[in-house]
Amino acid sequence: MTISGWCITRYDGMMTFHRLWFFIGLTVFIMPLLSSCSSRDKDIFSELTWARRIEETRRGDLHAPHYRDGRFFSPWMKMADKSFLDVLGWKLFSKTDYTDPEKTFLPRVIPDTARRVAQTRGDFILWIGHNTFLIRINGTYWMTDPIFSNRALVISRQTPPALSLKAFNELVKEVNIVISHNHYDHLDRSTMKNLPENATVFVPKGLKNYVMAMNKNNVHEMDWWEEIETGNDSKLICLPAQHWSLRINQGRNRSLWASWLLVTPTATLYFGGDSGYFKGFMEIRQKYPPIDYAFMATTAYHPRWFMHHQHMNIPEAVKGFEDLGARFFIPTQWGTFHLGSEPAGYPGLDLIRHINRNRLDPARFKIMDIGEILPICSKIYPR
Repeated sequence: MTISGWCITRYDGMMTFHRLWFFIGLTVFIMPLLSSCSSRDKDIFSELTWARRIEETRRGDLHAPHYRDGRFFSPWMKMADKSFLDVLGWKLFSKTDYTDPEKTFLPRVIPDTARRVAQTRGDFILWIGHNTFLIRINGTYWMTDPIFSNRALVISRQTPPALSLKAFNELVKEVNIVISHNHYDHLDRSTMKNLPENATVFVPKGLKNYVMAMNKNNVHEMDWWEEIETGNDSKLICLPAQHWSLRINQGRNRSLWASWLLVTPTATLYFGGDSGYFKGFMEIRQKYPPIDYAFMATTAYHPRWFMHHQHMNIPEAVKGFEDLGARFFIPTQWGTFHLGSEPAGYPGLDLIRHINRNRLDPARFKIMDIGEILPICSKIYPR
């Protein structure tokens, strides 16, 4: 063996030795800490305590300033930043057992979407997948949080989008795009860059320049409670949500997160984005016209001790829907990406069980398949 070969071998051996001791140290000192933190958080978390915290919030704070020192926040309830140790504690120690049917349940993927859309007359809602919906209403196309890519950063799809980006661009020449926040499963750079350059995009505060760099030149940045006329006697309203924001090249809470209300002569649609349960749903009902369709997030709510602030479980999503006074509930963000501890399709099954267990009217819950085209019913009667 040459001297250089011996040095490399010795160096590799030293590195292996140091790595071994690093992992021993991690196991002996860090893992018990993570385990105890995880166990403590699970022991501390209580649905009753969480409900009391929500009840103690003030609806007036929904209209309070929500930007300070370069960051956005929810003024009605402070959300503690999750640390790397919190994430490790979730991933390593929060284990939930699911049955085989719960692990394998997924929405159907209906074929020939492009052809069916081309042949459809009238207003409709199409589920492309995850939080991506295509809505045609009064001759205008709207799309929510478009993602056609195979991955959301690193997480791969469990089900394909209902149609390809190429097929979409051949079908739709002009589209309004609504973005709820900057997380990778809601704002996908590759998809945005390849959607029509002339698309009109509506984003929460702090995202205009970011989205303009995605080959878009008509971007409207809005704050909570702001309204904008969109033509055809319609308007779009930016509304609060209880969430947060972060991207690799955009710091934590440097941009706002939002829900949206689209008010048209035909129907009123609420796009919930991502949110934990909060009194904002009641406030929205009081301030705005009756809602026909509420697109409610049903994703990543296990483990509850980790997710409860920023994501609703099924009972909370249904309660939010009831607070809104909406006519129809459309579950979103299930069946595409495995984001929480629960399997990707589990929320759909969980919602079906909740409806049956509580004897709710199943006609009010539109649990769509990917590629399903749902005709839009005309506006409901005034309250």
